[in-house]
Amino acid sequence: MKILVPLDGSGNSIKALYNAIDYVKTKGGELYLLTITQLFETIDLEISAAQRDSLKKSMEQRSESVVNKACDIASAEGIKARCKAIISSISVPDAIIDFAEKEKIDLIIISSRGLSPSSRFKLGSVTGRVVKHSPCSVYVVK
Repeated sequence: MKILVPLDGSGNSIKALYNAIDYVKTKGGELYLLTITQLFETIDLEISAAQRDSLKKSMEQRSESVVNKACDIASAEGIKARCKAIISSISVPDAIIDFAEKEKIDLIIISSRGLSPSSRFKLGSVTGRVVKHSPCSVYVVK
């Protein structure tokens, strides 16, 4: 069984990671850890080209840091994980779904909320779209 955990660096996504680690320890399977950096080049930001490049580099480094930290956690728990940071995606939910389809993922374990500051909704917008359009089962961690 292939299990995917999308990560955004939030405490909630780390909870989802630990749930996935427990699942793999008890039931077996392959663990895939994924983080995605959303494209911002199409957004009209009133910043210079140098500032845009600096922002892009910073976002890429953060994505790499998030996935590397998660891989280290899995490794410390005795689980070997396949770790990937996808840089430049227009839609985070679509990138998660595309990855799940491409890798033939059997289960996505995702947190109910991510880094978004809004607490009006019980389910985050990324999680909601993944649940709705996923090609496989989705386990949502509160």
